[in-house]
Amino acid sequence: MRSDESSILPDVEPAAAELGAALTRIVGGQHVRVDEPSRRLHSEDIWLSADAVVALIVAPASTVQLGEVVRTIHDSGFSIAPRGAGMSYTGGYIPVNARTVSLDLSRMNRILAISRDDMTVTVEAGVTWKALGEALAVQGLRTPFWGPMSGLRSTVGGGVSQLNAVLGAGHHGTSSESVVALSIVLADGRLLRTGARGVGAALPFYRHYGPDLTGLFCGDCGVFGVKAEITLRLMALPAHEDYASFAFPTGAALMEAMAGIARAGVASETCAFDPGLTAVRLARASLASDVKTLGAVISKEKSFGRGLLSAAKIAMDGRKFLETEEYPLHVTCEGRSAAGVQSDMAELRRIAATAGGAEIPNTIAKVIRAVPFPALNSMVGPDGESWVPVHGVVSLSSAPKALAEIQALFAEMAAVHRAAGIKTGFLFTTLSSNAIIIEPVFYWPNGWRPIHAAAIEPAHLGRLTQRPENPQATELVAATRQRVIAIFTRYGAGHFQIGRTYPYRESRDAASVDLLDAIKRCLDPDRRLNPGVLGFPAS
Repeated sequence: MRSDESSILPDVEPAAAELGAALTRIVGGQHVRVDEPSRRLHSEDIWLSADAVVALIVAPASTVQLGEVVRTIHDSGFSIAPRGAGMSYTGGYIPVNARTVSLDLSRMNRILAISRDDMTVTVEAGVTWKALGEALAVQGLRTPFWGPMSGLRSTVGGGVSQLNAVLGAGHHGTSSESVVALSIVLADGRLLRTGARGVGAALPFYRHYGPDLTGLFCGDCGVFGVKAEITLRLMALPAHEDYASFAFPTGAALMEAMAGIARAGVASETCAFDPGLTAVRLARASLASDVKTLGAVISKEKSFGRGLLSAAKIAMDGRKFLETEEYPLHVTCEGRSAAGVQSDMAELRRIAATAGGAEIPNTIAKVIRAVPFPALNSMVGPDGESWVPVHGVVSLSSAPKALAEIQALFAEMAAVHRAAGIKTGFLFTTLSSNAIIIEPVFYWPNGWRPIHAAAIEPAHLGRLTQRPENPQATELVAATRQRVIAIFTRYGAGHFQIGRTYPYRESRDAASVDLLDAIKRCLDPDRRLNPGVLGFPAS
């Protein structure tokens, strides 16, 4: 967009043109976008393309600018859809009406302060998990939870709004459980700051000071306020780590082992698959042929010689460890001492063996640690198919029963899915000592969209064949996802990135709904922020 205000939004309604001119005065013309490809990109997520298209996109560069931008949008009568990296698949930031501004937080990507003395780090919302991890690692530090596998692009602000799992979650829980304090821009542009914040309220160092206001904004999908700055706890990088992988004969045996590992608290992270997802992985290029992956494994080891041995073993193993109808589980243990790590490894091996697991080459477990934030090429299937997950956070005791019900549903629909070209699989991981995430995934013959093209490596995408739209198969996937969500609901499951997909508000008791509504009225009485998300009315 040019700085000449008369050129702003020539094909958009006058109210949007006036708003665009006002926002340009705050952030500069190049940071207000109105071109149709960008607006359409910001009007879809991995799963959904909205019926409406955002009126414009604005990218503030600081907390001060963010406050001015939000206040200006609010006063104009437009809705606000905060967007991180756009990795959502639940409609968490797409517009419900054309009078919506997409709030692009990617320019707010500074690490503001790293305090070894207080063991905290404060970042702007647009910092990626990968960038944060690299900045901390050179100082021998890490956040306890340190990112989802999409952390190459996924942001800390998005992770706190939507919640994240996987890296470090086996010991430390979700992204929000590593948060100390937040600076939140409210719908009217005011700044709200949480936590105990030290001298002059400028040095947040501890989360709890009275009611946990920080928690109120974790997992809210941006309906209560826009994350501007996040302070997280720090820990020393673990001095020692080790890896193990196992294969289990059934999903029930896998759930038994993962529950036992979670209760024992021996794994920093776990990652498991079912035979269906393994089949999809077999269709991808071999890990052994990926020079970048092998190089990362070499550099991860503490000595070059050990690194070469690890890489050579991976190359020799190839993909034979994947060629199984069993359920593979990949585990990382970490700690301050080698003896402590080996003690944890011995315990998880005992738990796995008791559940019927057989140890297999630990290739995947090593690669997860060596390349924790891989390229996002798995956003489409190995033949260019569309991909979408759905998930539930279930109790350790409920996991086997919930999984069995979903598997029974997939067996019931197997012939219909096969006819439509739909493939299914599962991903599993543990959260701290008390929950398992069950994540069914779907692949179906449907082409990718701009959001995929924006995130996937161009060279990889260039090797795939673009498919035509397949509304019949897509509708079947949507219907199956809803049936899976209904199963999770019966087990009282929790969910991340609730967006407009999971039944949050309607699942709460009457007193909780009253409280949620009162908070929304207090913080966003005109319902400008992400209308329709978390089950709040869209109008």
